[in-house]
Amino acid sequence: LARPSIGLGLALAEDAWLVGRCRAGEEEAWRVLVDRHSRGVYAIAKRGVRLSEADAEDVFQDVFARAYEHLDRLRDPAAVGPWLSQLARRLSIDRLRRGQREAPVEDAGLEAVAEWTLAVVDDSLTVEAALQALNASHREVVERFFLRDQSYTQISAALGLPPGTVASRISRSLERMRGAIGEAPDARAA
Repeated sequence: LARPSIGLGLALAEDAWLVGRCRAGEEEAWRVLVDRHSRGVYAIAKRGVRLSEADAEDVFQDVFARAYEHLDRLRDPAAVGPWLSQLARRLSIDRLRRGQREAPVEDAGLEAVAEWTLAVVDDSLTVEAALQALNASHREVVERFFLRDQSYTQISAALGLPPGTVASRISRSLERMRGAIGEAPDARAA
């Protein structure tokens, strides 16, 4: 799937482009869209709402099945990421409520979980946008280090880069991401 060159910081434009291709029936575009948002959707269910692995996988499947069915109803194609995240949060909380019918819990606790989950989603979307704003070579190094938990040595071997280059790309990328997020220098020390 050949994507247009859209420059840095335009991850939302790329999402909109992918949604357009999905609506046109391109299966490869759907695969790319799912791949692009799968970690966030699963993280909301598993870590955000703390569902079991089986329930998180069910929610994951439900989110993308519903998204596939209703993609044509999405008013702003660039908002597909937040839309998927909101859908994941809602379906995860529904799953949690169904499970709680067997073991009752106060609604106040569930509301706190929902508020915390929404904050996690917002933070995740902010970080994801900053990550997508990196150039491809820097993004790959950061994803390998933080998301795939690969060491400098593993990344170096996989990409054919010296370990020092891997370290400097991670450092520079984190600085760029902090700048994109608007994190104050004092907040880094905390």
